[in-house]
Amino acid sequence: MENGTKREGLGKLTVSSSLQVEQPLAPSKLWKIIVVASIAAGVQFGWALQLSLLTPYVQLLGIPHKFASFIWLCGPISGMIVQPVVGYYSDNCSSRFGRRRPFIAAGAALVMIAVFLIGFAADLGHASGDTLGKGLKPRAIAVFVVGFWILDVANNMLQGPCRALLADLSGGKSGRMRTANAFFSFFMAVGNILGYAAGSYSHLFKVFPFSKTKACDMYCANLKSCFFIAIFLLLSLTTIALTLVRENELPEKDEQEIDEKLAGAGKSKVPFFGEIFGALKDLPRPMWILLLVTCLNWIAWFPFFLYDTDWMAKEVFGGQVGDAKLYDLGVRAGAMGLLLQSVVLGFMSLGVEFLGKKIGGAKRLWGILNFVLAICLALTILVTKMAEKSRQHDAAGTLMGPTPGVKIGALLLFAALGIPLAATFSIPFALASIFSSNAGSGQGLSLGVLNLAIVVPQMLVSLVGGPWDDLFGGGNLPGFVVGAVAAAASGVLALTMLPSPPADAKPAVAMGGFH
Repeated sequence: MENGTKREGLGKLTVSSSLQVEQPLAPSKLWKIIVVASIAAGVQFGWALQLSLLTPYVQLLGIPHKFASFIWLCGPISGMIVQPVVGYYSDNCSSRFGRRRPFIAAGAALVMIAVFLIGFAADLGHASGDTLGKGLKPRAIAVFVVGFWILDVANNMLQGPCRALLADLSGGKSGRMRTANAFFSFFMAVGNILGYAAGSYSHLFKVFPFSKTKACDMYCANLKSCFFIAIFLLLSLTTIALTLVRENELPEKDEQEIDEKLAGAGKSKVPFFGEIFGALKDLPRPMWILLLVTCLNWIAWFPFFLYDTDWMAKEVFGGQVGDAKLYDLGVRAGAMGLLLQSVVLGFMSLGVEFLGKKIGGAKRLWGILNFVLAICLALTILVTKMAEKSRQHDAAGTLMGPTPGVKIGALLLFAALGIPLAATFSIPFALASIFSSNAGSGQGLSLGVLNLAIVVPQMLVSLVGGPWDDLFGGGNLPGFVVGAVAAAASGVLALTMLPSPPADAKPAVAMGGFH
């Protein structure tokens, strides 16, 4: 591979992108890569808890449904800013502890602080003057928001350097890098399954009896207990990795070249964003179409990511925020649905490349699965209507949960969504890699541009999703309907306008979250 064009692992040193070393280092042993990749399980465990439990929790603190989505602005904002900034500075770090390890350790420490603030938000709010019972709890909300933003920033601090460290340990060997990313993706799936399993167990607080207090009911105590486990898992995996795995030292000549290049870089400390917006001006047409399809795809996904468990609790189970029975049962059932979805996602991810070859290409597979996504989102209306029609009350007139058929239908819908999700987590990244290679663009820069098509829709949905739902009565279905329309539009564009990559191209499939 020629220096100065593209790279796998570590390539030529340039001032216009994050730091890269000209001569790749010797690859490390496989067990070291596995140990570092295992950190992804701890990170993804926390993300799974956020996706399944936090939207209902913020409503229990008194934040109205129409404003709950604003909290989630942190994810896309931190994903767009924190990862490239941390990546740049970790490339240029000259600490005696290594380039990546200090940032990984700092991210883990911030997770501890954030999880404490989130888990004890209700207790700290009550101690500061919030009243018990239902209603707005402003002090608890303030503590929660601070903790939530710190948590998203910390998770992004962890993910970027972890992936960079895996590339460093791979020594520029493409085969070893594919293996490292495969292990990273595997541990992400493990973290998802463990997180959703913990979120679906309604008596976890009994393991930590002190978690239930006057200000923190059973649901709150379960969330707090889940985060205790998250802290233990992440800190254990991080400590093991940072203790057992040492970073390869750079050759002395590379350190001298780094100093010379940085000295000539002037006062521009973070040139990454200039590259991003400069690249937008010269994007080839295939990349523009890919960005559009990806943008619509994430407009379809994000309303469901935000309100999936809330939909199960309200529309399917008929619960209300603050209801210690039906709403809590619905949230647990939603977490179980996400667990099933993660299992399907894991198996489907292994078959994306095979199915693509059988169907006629990755872009055709993605287009078809976008229609599957649209159908699944539209079916939430049918499941909701079936649940409403079959509502039952006991002898005392108390509303009971949904019938077994309705509950099974909802869980099957969650599981089915794992099929198009596998395409969302893989095909756009593969196509971006192919298109950028054909255009002679850098891989990292192209994936950074693609990330804009992911985080911008997330911010848009976070801003308008809640008010949009409130405009039609406050339920979750209006956002899902918009998602179904966006998914169908994404499928049409993928099938009709998105160019097919060369038949002999072999893209490396990348998997990741929605941050």
